[in-house]
Amino acid sequence: MARYHLETYGCTANRGESAAIERRLRDAGHRRVAGPAEADVAILNTCTVVETTEGRMLRRAAALAEETADLVVTGCMALAQGEAFREAGIAARVVGWDEVPAAVGNGECPTPTDGTAPVLDGVVGILTIARGCMSDCSYCITKRATGKIRSPPVEDNVERARALLDAGARELRVTGQDTGVYGWDTGERQLPELLRRICELPGDFRVRVGMANPKGVHGIRDELAEVFATYDELYAFLHAPVQSGSDAVLGDMRRQHQVREFREVVGTFDAALDDWTLATDFIVGFPTETAADHAASLDLLREVRPAKVNVTRFSKRPGTDAADLKGLGGTLKKARSREMTEVKREVVGAAYDAMVGRRRQVLVVEPGTGDSVQAADGAYRQLVIPAAGERGIEPGQFLEVEVVESRTMYGVAEPV
Repeated sequence: MARYHLETYGCTANRGESAAIERRLRDAGHRRVAGPAEADVAILNTCTVVETTEGRMLRRAAALAEETADLVVTGCMALAQGEAFREAGIAARVVGWDEVPAAVGNGECPTPTDGTAPVLDGVVGILTIARGCMSDCSYCITKRATGKIRSPPVEDNVERARALLDAGARELRVTGQDTGVYGWDTGERQLPELLRRICELPGDFRVRVGMANPKGVHGIRDELAEVFATYDELYAFLHAPVQSGSDAVLGDMRRQHQVREFREVVGTFDAALDDWTLATDFIVGFPTETAADHAASLDLLREVRPAKVNVTRFSKRPGTDAADLKGLGGTLKKARSREMTEVKREVVGAAYDAMVGRRRQVLVVEPGTGDSVQAADGAYRQLVIPAAGERGIEPGQFLEVEVVESRTMYGVAEPV
């Protein structure tokens, strides 16, 4: 059986794909080793969301090809731009996610290992509930890799969640390219039912729902907000990427939703939840974005005041329709990005400033830098607890803390 080294880049959905790959490799008797130099085969699970990421993936693939005798490349860049690795002269086998275990096994019959547990990242279990999406965004290259949504039955995902909890997970990250459209391919909108079923599993744990596009959430917003309000197991956290405050730009992006629908989603959650976190994304400098469009995005950011914001400068991706549009120029995009980032820091910083002096129940999720740990409160706001080791604080523990300081993008807390 093979000794393998696995590296993963990109979003939580990609990490979920790697967890599924690793489970199948371990089930077949293959063994993970500490680094590529010790491995029979190195596996690179790639991302390609922006041009800078593409360059990073090519450089890392070239380095791994030098360090190991056999390199398998998979993930979004492999599926959407597999020819790029060949054109760069990188000796690698480029395959889909589902093909990785067979590629590692080189056609050998697997030797199952008894009692192999689900793969956890510390105390975090990644539950990829579906693959693909229902969108057709004009700028997105990832769709070429993932395709249309394919949703396993609710019962299958519930059993996978149960297995992760039985293996020791304290936080389940429900993920996919677009969690809000889970079940649409079967003719049903099943995310609320899935979350109910997961939250009713036995144990003390938390569930974070990953990215859900506004269009998918809009159709289930009342039912979904009710589920969030009912179950303490669910972090009161919604990641709904609006991308622009201008309907004209959203139309050119083919985003499927309008700003009004995004506002209605936010309003529904505001009415149902006393304390929750909105996360959203903005693309700055789309080719058709005017100064007025940019101003509308800034106004929307100030209006909805999300506690987590991702700001990305538009990057042309080969093979997408938006790549054929005349760009705005790097200087203008940089200026608009800088302006939005300043507003982002103001808005997010205010959210954490308001937490100072408050007590919160948190789940310690992972180690931080030095002797600190990272924790999340019920609204999935990020808190750092210092001197954790000397206090016996470890990932997986639930604690009551007091927020003592705001650091703009996160808070610092002390155990009570």
